[in-house]
Amino acid sequence: MVRRPTVRYVCSSCGATSSAWAGRCAVCGEWNTLTEEAVIDDASIANPGASGHKLKFNTISATSGKSVKRLKTDIAQIDDVLGGGIVSGSITLIAGQPGAGKSTLLLQIASSVARSASVIYVSGEESTGQVGLRAQRLNTLESKLKLATSTSADDIAATVKSGEFSLVIVDSIQTIACHHINSAPGTISQISGSTQLIMSAAKLSNTAVIIVGHVTKEGAIAGPKILEHIVDVVLQLEGERYGGFKLVRSTKNRYGSTNEVAILEMSDLGLRPVDNPSAALLAERQICDGSVILATIEGSRPLLVEVQALVNPTNYGIPKRAASGIDINRVNLLIAMLEKRTKLNLANSDIYINIVGGLRISEPAADLAICMAIGSAAKALKLKENAVVFGEVGLSGEVRHVPFIDKRIQEAKKLGIDIAIGPIIRTGKQPANLDSVSDVRTALNKYLKTD
Repeated sequence: MVRRPTVRYVCSSCGATSSAWAGRCAVCGEWNTLTEEAVIDDASIANPGASGHKLKFNTISATSGKSVKRLKTDIAQIDDVLGGGIVSGSITLIAGQPGAGKSTLLLQIASSVARSASVIYVSGEESTGQVGLRAQRLNTLESKLKLATSTSADDIAATVKSGEFSLVIVDSIQTIACHHINSAPGTISQISGSTQLIMSAAKLSNTAVIIVGHVTKEGAIAGPKILEHIVDVVLQLEGERYGGFKLVRSTKNRYGSTNEVAILEMSDLGLRPVDNPSAALLAERQICDGSVILATIEGSRPLLVEVQALVNPTNYGIPKRAASGIDINRVNLLIAMLEKRTKLNLANSDIYINIVGGLRISEPAADLAICMAIGSAAKALKLKENAVVFGEVGLSGEVRHVPFIDKRIQEAKKLGIDIAIGPIIRTGKQPANLDSVSDVRTALNKYLKTD
């Protein structure tokens, strides 16, 4: 007897399934995310191994000597993030906010790789004419890049499986659909099914595939979490849509380190690597109260960033706290610590924090710089000239150790900054240019000065 299809409801946010529709997902709590899908029971599940064959295996020592072929993108920083280039047979997922430059970057990469290998760019969102206009703007019309438009995962998988191309770029996975899945493109089942189909074809033909993914309004990669698990490399393109630097960082990489980051800048000819981002970020800095230079680490490279703070008396009963480029919860925690551990009275002040250049800082080493910027703005005192600041701050006001101190100091020396304010070195040799402080109160009293 042929089994009839059954119906289930899948949450497009978290992937949870339910036998009945509801307005709100019982797992993640999101509203109006349950979509109907047809499911056919697989009779082979009841008899595992009935149609299978014994696996062919080999010793691990026999595979250790095999070299991995990589495709170079001609953008050195992108190659570093990928671990040396795009690995043949790998599946790379790149995601970012709308307008961040994903399609622009991939068209540049495809045109560069097409000089030495066969590459096809498959667009499911734009027509060939629209992609051609972008190629004309980027001055890549003379490349040997092949272009196609399709929303069929089956057709794309057949193209990948043919082995005719060394690199296939799919833009984007949310527009692709498998014929045997009865749901709309962009749903949980379509995203996972299409990716699995393309991945199987890529592994069989040893073809490298790059997939573009959308992001949710919270910034997470849209679709099921399994999408990030099954791919080999996950890249995030970060940065402000209008101006500022763009950062490409790897959150998962089976073929290299996840500590590398590429810093790019949008130009008339597309995204270009920034050789000295520290100098560019500090070029327009004005020395005034509330301005502090932070020596931070992006991936494995040091970077000097200006942290700005503005403290004004509040005009309303509740003071306003806002932050750009840093977690506002971390800022509120540091403000509460400053009020408790120092003589700063911030309860009746509006406080604004800004990380210049459109960058987003997440490492704890920015704590001391934020505290000194707030203290500088609140008391209208300038920080000692030619100084960079770094260090994690605890709730007791103590300044804690951070990694890569030598790298931070060396980056400051390149720009002529000869003083570094940071934590006390407990073990090892004390760097010559490091002025160590034990707590925030000491740092504020010692290094903030009047004109």
